[in-house]
Amino acid sequence: MPSAAAPAPWPAPREAWYATVVLMVAYTLSYVDRQILSMLVEPIKRDLQVTDTQIGLLQGFAFAVFYTLVGIPMGRLADRGDRRRIIAWGIFFWSLATALCGLAKTYGQLFLARVGVGVGEAALGPAAYSTIADSFPPEKRGRALGLYSMGVYLGIGLAAIIGGAVVGALAARPPLQVPLLGELAAWHATFLIVGVPGLLVALWAATLREPPRRTAADARTEIPLSEALAFLRAHAGFFAAHFLGFSMLTMAFNAIVFWMAPYLIRVHGLAPAEFGTTLGLVLAIGGAAGIFSGGLFADALRRRGIATAELWPGIVSALAVLPLGISTAQAGSGGAALAIFAAFMFFSSFAFAAAAAALQVVTPNRLRGQVSALYLFFVNLGGIGLGSFLTGWVNDAIFEDPNRVGDSMAWIVGLGAPAAALLLVAALPGYRRLQPS
Repeated sequence: MPSAAAPAPWPAPREAWYATVVLMVAYTLSYVDRQILSMLVEPIKRDLQVTDTQIGLLQGFAFAVFYTLVGIPMGRLADRGDRRRIIAWGIFFWSLATALCGLAKTYGQLFLARVGVGVGEAALGPAAYSTIADSFPPEKRGRALGLYSMGVYLGIGLAAIIGGAVVGALAARPPLQVPLLGELAAWHATFLIVGVPGLLVALWAATLREPPRRTAADARTEIPLSEALAFLRAHAGFFAAHFLGFSMLTMAFNAIVFWMAPYLIRVHGLAPAEFGTTLGLVLAIGGAAGIFSGGLFADALRRRGIATAELWPGIVSALAVLPLGISTAQAGSGGAALAIFAAFMFFSSFAFAAAAAALQVVTPNRLRGQVSALYLFFVNLGGIGLGSFLTGWVNDAIFEDPNRVGDSMAWIVGLGAPAAALLLVAALPGYRRLQPS
């Protein structure tokens, strides 16, 4: 009687790390394209005559809702299709949509272009998580996912640097007159500058090799969504606490990060050219160091035999984010705000590589893409969708003063961070039980 087929060998380390770097670059680009809006709030509000709530909708509803809804079918494709092609086409689509933001003349046109950014970016996460999980053994996944996830903070940082430089350089000049495109303001030009390079990154991603799936029999099998949902229902206590806990942490993160530039402009009187580079470096270095350190921390706990290793970075993060986020939003000067914000970035990012790794530990291979997509659905809908939107809404509806944006930021952090800590502590027992013995 023939023996069961041996598992496919892991990709060579050089190939696995190369693929992770390419995916990290793509992830960086995705966050440049989604976050550049935060540096352009004031000129967009002025030119299009919109409110903070409407700005929050551009980052929240327009981007996050469609990003999360499309993410679920993209997760299904990632479980059975060519992940390399899914990633490459996604990069192409969101980069094109970002460039189209630079041609928008009305709020409605900008809203639709932001929807396109969300739809395109939905292709990356599930396929990238699945690719990395099939490229590294479990004891190395935390650091690999940490490297990939550094793209979040590198991208946010580059968005601040590019946005501050372009807006600062063009703000005092008359609008650009571009053949075929007509008159473009500085914020239009900024969207075009960050959108077009993504078309080249899409071609680069298309050259990657598809790693063998760990369970060969599942590689081309149609896995119904009902199976993923049944798996989640069977372990509802853990997954609900995990998804909601990291959603609340993301909500607190976005309340500070998205509104940081308007806060520095309105409350502390700084111009984008004055703080763009400093803010960008804080975002990139603090965030990248934090998320990679969180992955290393989880790996170290796992090597010591701690079964709940991947959840502890999230708990540490939530406990630190509460005082640091409120202190950032209530600082007495722009310099003090940026200094505290550096510590906030480190600890707010500390959780998220391990958060993704936790799902890979307890989810069967054939369901990883769909479960990752559902995780991203909750985290992005609750985090990106609510964090930026609620801050703008609180500012308009409760404080009724654009200059009290710091108070709005502090209130959202004060609600989100304690909820995250309680939910992640509640997730510990279920996570321990779910792991294979």
